[in-house]
Amino acid sequence: MIRALLIGLALIGLIASLLVGPAPIDLSAAINGLLGQAEPATNAIMREVRLPRAIGALTVGAGLGASGAALQGFTRNDLAAPGLLGFSACAALGAVAALYFGWTYFLMPAAIGGALIGATIIAIMARRHVGAGGLILAGIGIGALATAITGLLMNLAPNPWALSELTYWLMGSLENVDAGGLSLAVPLTLVGLVALWRSGPSLRALSLGEDTASSLGVSLRHVQALIVVGTALCIGSGVALAGAIGFVGLFVPHIMRRLSGPDPAALIGQSAVAGGMFLLATDTIARLTAGPGTPLYLGIVTSLIGVPFFLYLALRKTPS
Repeated sequence: MIRALLIGLALIGLIASLLVGPAPIDLSAAINGLLGQAEPATNAIMREVRLPRAIGALTVGAGLGASGAALQGFTRNDLAAPGLLGFSACAALGAVAALYFGWTYFLMPAAIGGALIGATIIAIMARRHVGAGGLILAGIGIGALATAITGLLMNLAPNPWALSELTYWLMGSLENVDAGGLSLAVPLTLVGLVALWRSGPSLRALSLGEDTASSLGVSLRHVQALIVVGTALCIGSGVALAGAIGFVGLFVPHIMRRLSGPDPAALIGQSAVAGGMFLLATDTIARLTAGPGTPLYLGIVTSLIGVPFFLYLALRKTPS
């Protein structure tokens, strides 16, 4: 029931995203534009700008939501999220390095490669302490190192224009999403979502504790590998496509857990749909509220929403 409702809301959000924008286009013209049967300008707006941007929002949001749900299920910690465990920082480092050295055509492979390299290092470090604790410690450490190196590259930027390009990219935006980027990001995100989904039954057993799960035949190393690889693919693709989008993987799974229950296996799929819906709605609102010539960056909006939520969770977990 919850999943059907979320899919319905996501479809409504998709239609709204396609209809709103600086150039007013009604429903019939929008449909004709998507089919390539409207005026050339309308065709271009619908097929080259609005549709790729909407698909990009759904793709990035789904990857963030599912990754957050899987990480929270594995660590059994509501504060776990891709951004807090280093995955986003490693992907951002790869993309910033590509921008810094002028390899703009390799931006997406660099971001995905950064996420995979970071995930590999995290997995190797976590092997000494298999389970939630090892993954958290390794992720926080590698994430901090990746953030420091990213700051170093920005500090060494050869000119103010290069620095501004890096800064604006890190704010996160779907403005430059195109069919070429989607052709790589969507399949990789789907592979990552499948890996995360396959970890669901094991996460259900892990909710009873690591010792109990092991006695039921669950391999912690196998589950950890599925989550690390799945998260790396989802986050690397998302960062390459839209830059740094924070906190979606934190609060979307938490909200869905409140609405549909604590089952970590069901939560992955529900959080994927809800994450896509949330990012699509947020991007639509950001486009409507941004002033002329002053884009409102998506990563800023999600952080403004997510930081108070994170502080609420942190304070709620702090003993009085």
